[in-house]
Amino acid sequence: MPEKSADSQKPAEPKVRKLDPHSLRGLAHPLRIRLLGALGRYGPATASQLAERLGESSGATSYHLRQLAAHGFVEDAPEHGKGRERWWRASQDGTQFDEALIYDTDPATRGAAEVFLAEIVKIHEQELSTWLGASHTWPMEWRRSSELSDFTLKLTAEQTHELVLKVHDLINSYRDLPPSEGTEMVRFHTHAFPVHSK
Repeated sequence: MPEKSADSQKPAEPKVRKLDPHSLRGLAHPLRIRLLGALGRYGPATASQLAERLGESSGATSYHLRQLAAHGFVEDAPEHGKGRERWWRASQDGTQFDEALIYDTDPATRGAAEVFLAEIVKIHEQELSTWLGASHTWPMEWRRSSELSDFTLKLTAEQTHELVLKVHDLINSYRDLPPSEGTEMVRFHTHAFPVHSK
């Protein structure tokens, strides 16, 4: 039996879409960001199922799903459909924000960048608050495995970028582990930013 090459043992690279001005404007709405996140995390769903999960009306989720589809973020998942209800799935594993969008010459793009980033911060805050409020309901092994830490380092911009990429590579190396007993969905947030030292 031939040995597997080193490349075949590497975890599959996630399909990540880099946001450009046009796609960012299509995504930069709080409900669209949450819809795309829910589809990415929990898998295909209908507008009605997403409305129930997110506490929205099915009319709103249906409209914003069509907008996401028009910008290529979601697509039909016909293999899940039974009857007339339309099923949707994310078209990629994630999105990548290009920091250059903050400095775009078009004020509409800069505004969309602000909306997008503010919503990501809000989602992270909500997820942390939910964990802190419910953590006592999880077994101690999960409490010990959770992480709320911060670090202060003296780095250049280049070193900071290198460290961020290394963290991403490490997290992605766990992406395709074989299923095992006791597996749960785990969220990792990473934040890195400079602060004035005086």
